[in-house]
Amino acid sequence: MSNIAMDVARMVDMLPEADQNFAYAFVKKLVLAWDPDFTKVTPEEAQALAEAEASGFLDESEIDWDHLDSIV
Repeated sequence: MSNIAMDVARMVDMLPEADQNFAYAFVKKLVLAWDPDFTKVTPEEAQALAEAEASGFLDESEIDWDHLDSIV
C-alpha cells in the first residue's frame, strides 16, 4: 500500500463513524467514476499479474479435479 493510502486510512480512522461512512462513500464514488467496472489495475497489480502468468500457474478451468495427480 502506498504511503498516501496509508495516510488517508489513518486520517479516516480518526473520524467519527458517521464521517468515516461519508469518506468511504466519497472514495467509492471517486473509484467508480475512474473505473465503473473496477477493471483497471495499478502498475504494481499489473506487474504481479504478469509474474503470476509467467510462473506457469494453472487456470481453474484447466484442472481435472477428479485426477489431480496429473498436475504434478
